[in-house]
Amino acid sequence: MAKKVTDKEYLLQWREFCENLDNATPIDLTESGANKIKRVRQLENAPEEWFKYYFPNYYTSEPAEFHLKATRRVLKNDEWYEVRSWARELSKSGRTMMEVLYLCMTGKKKNVMLASNSADNAERLLLPYKANLERNNRLINDYGMQRRIGSWEAGEFKTRKNVAFRAVGIGQSPRGTRNEAIRPDVWIFDDLDTDEVCRNEDRVKENVKWINEAAIPTRSISTGLLIIANGNIIAKYCCITEMGKKADKHEIINIRDEEGKSTWPNKNTEENIDRVEKTISASAFQKEYMNNPEDDGDIFKDLIVDSLPQLRHCDYVVTYADPAPSNKDRTNASAKSVIIIGRKGLKYGIYKAWLNQMTTAKFVDNLFGAHEYLKNAGVDPINIYIENNSLQDPHYEQVLLPMIYKIGEEKNIALPITPDERKKPDKHVRCEGTLEPKNRLGQLVFNKAEENDPNMQRLMSQFTSFSMKAKKFDGLDCVEGGVVVIENKAVAHGTTGIEVIKRSKNKYKM
Repeated sequence: MAKKVTDKEYLLQWREFCENLDNATPIDLTESGANKIKRVRQLENAPEEWFKYYFPNYYTSEPAEFHLKATRRVLKNDEWYEVRSWARELSKSGRTMMEVLYLCMTGKKKNVMLASNSADNAERLLLPYKANLERNNRLINDYGMQRRIGSWEAGEFKTRKNVAFRAVGIGQSPRGTRNEAIRPDVWIFDDLDTDEVCRNEDRVKENVKWINEAAIPTRSISTGLLIIANGNIIAKYCCITEMGKKADKHEIINIRDEEGKSTWPNKNTEENIDRVEKTISASAFQKEYMNNPEDDGDIFKDLIVDSLPQLRHCDYVVTYADPAPSNKDRTNASAKSVIIIGRKGLKYGIYKAWLNQMTTAKFVDNLFGAHEYLKNAGVDPINIYIENNSLQDPHYEQVLLPMIYKIGEEKNIALPITPDERKKPDKHVRCEGTLEPKNRLGQLVFNKAEENDPNMQRLMSQFTSFSMKAKKFDGLDCVEGGVVVIENKAVAHGTTGIEVIKRSKNKYKM
């Protein structure tokens, strides 16, 4: 349950907001009335400039293209339902506030409802609206005093321009919410889902029912309604995923794009993102910044992390690489992977992994990195297999190989590449059928020397979160490919392994 905000805490928040607004919104007291009217008209005709002028505290970085497109959709459509699963630090709430206040100050919307996981949280999210209307010098100078005496409470207030705002917690009754004859024409749903609620499917269903049957029906049939729902996908089944099914637009924007680059580089640099990723768990990063909740899996409960024999002492060593689907499947934002696997007897060791969303150029660099790693380990011969199925064609032939050859010439290295053109059955079935028995019998071991490497952590996180409903497990798919290649080599050489591997006591739990 969300912590209740005390009156003292609210007062401190309010004072901080007001002081910041006073300092951030200076005005030109010498401006003539005619010039002011002209300036305001010009700003209203350029919404981004309007945002930048009136909200300098929020408009601290130039927007990304997805911000601009989202705002155009919202301002263009009087009737619109948008769900924004933008990652943390992508300004879901801030941009929504600027858009809604633009619509209110220009007379297009009159009755705003804001709902969150609790009444206290809804009031906290409504606080910037109230503070700006009361203390933003630029808004007051251009649109007049907004505070209305006798109707100016934390969770419900009405401006002198007769625009109403109200905060409600999910489950509260919003019925009868009118601004005189005007029913709600804006619904903002922000931060609806919590980890606690999402662990109980019945509670999620109850919240979704409230949204669809109590909140949204407060609208007028004959008047356009703007619905904006802000929230990360923190569970496979949550309010945001269900609202996304009903929305005109459900936009999922991660902190990094499908090529592993920052989606808002003007604000979030690669170095800053890397720093955050290193300071939290792989599963937390995936949930909070990549809209990829890795719920506890039900197949790989425990992983073994242990010291491994030197690669040159292994019976078989294979590097398996998955370049991920090409342009045919870019919307899935699949991760590319390069994984080194060695086998000694019956024991498969995951020695080294490169697993992340990355460009093709970075993927090729990692192939050469794997080659160098194996060469330094004294492995001879070196075998590198690259998955090449229908999703990779013609990307493999037209893009990947030419890039490998070009870099190979520059480095004077001819990578020993073999395409894996095996026709593969269902991904989930393959990964479970091939890898689960080996893990259960103690025959799949992760390199302890790489335990703290972010790539290895991502791989192990994908194992422990894997289920038959999992959507993203590119690392497992890559490991399965490498293990099958080794198994086929062993059969061809007439060796099946003679060691009896006892399960290590060193278990790794995510």
